[in-house]
Amino acid sequence: MSDGGRILITGGAGFIGSSLALRLVDSHQVVILDNLHRNAIKDTGLLDHQNVTLIQGDVLDRDVVRGALEGCSNVIHMASIAGVDTVMGAPVLTMRVALQGTMNVLETAFEMGGIERFVDFSTSEVFGQYAYKVTEGNVTQLGAVGEARWTYAVSKLATEHLALSYHRQHGFPACSIRPFNIFGPHQVGEGAIHHFIVRALAGETLQVHNDGSQIRSWCYIDDIVDGVLLALEKPEAVGEAFNIGNPRSTLTIYNLAREIVRLCRSESEVQSVPWNFADVELRIPDVGKARQLLGFEPRIDLEEGLIKTIAWYRDMKS
Repeated sequence: MSDGGRILITGGAGFIGSSLALRLVDSHQVVILDNLHRNAIKDTGLLDHQNVTLIQGDVLDRDVVRGALEGCSNVIHMASIAGVDTVMGAPVLTMRVALQGTMNVLETAFEMGGIERFVDFSTSEVFGQYAYKVTEGNVTQLGAVGEARWTYAVSKLATEHLALSYHRQHGFPACSIRPFNIFGPHQVGEGAIHHFIVRALAGETLQVHNDGSQIRSWCYIDDIVDGVLLALEKPEAVGEAFNIGNPRSTLTIYNLAREIVRLCRSESEVQSVPWNFADVELRIPDVGKARQLLGFEPRIDLEEGLIKTIAWYRDMKS
């Protein structure tokens, strides 16, 4: 990926997309295609940068996609419906944006030509409720048909197959990223760490589902950005899927809440609330493939990442 090239980031106004753009913008032309449903970009200064072009539109609109792709040599396709509550409330739209939107971006990029790398964003949800040190080769475990929680995972797994099928059948330079629980500054929406920090800083009660024994591995935003940039640059990435996460930063949701209360120097209580829907009970990645093929290594451990993130939220509040 040469400096000065033009990169399209669909969903680029979101948390991860805007963080990627911040890393890329001084050496590349960055085109952001987003409907601004989740607008993390407004507080970054990116919209005032001469190398940024914002196209407010939807990946479901083929003409808008074609215009956004004009002159681009690399594509990071992140546009999707995000957040468990949002997905459960709009399962049809979730699948439409993933399936039809990804088909629009892939087909158009292939037809227009000139693409050096296409990075499709999938999800760690494809591993289902129980995922312990899962590798990319592990069998995916999708939930029951009709359970709204799993529509996101099902549609994202389909987009992985679609992107990698374009590689196998047409030689298209596609790869796929499976992010594992990303957090950090500029996060907006429904994430647990966002919820916990905002409430802890306000002295409000933090809520965990059921007994809070669900286990997650948390990955700081700078590390996922590193992983995506390696996937753009390394020829070994083409035709592959990669787990990107930090297995060292693993703990229960209850203990995460307590750690955030401690680091915020807050008096907030942690309260258990009933959650009668499907949930992920255990999710820890194996990142050995990304380490071997891409040279990826997560650098920011949980406490350091939380301290940086809390500082950002505190600054935004003041």
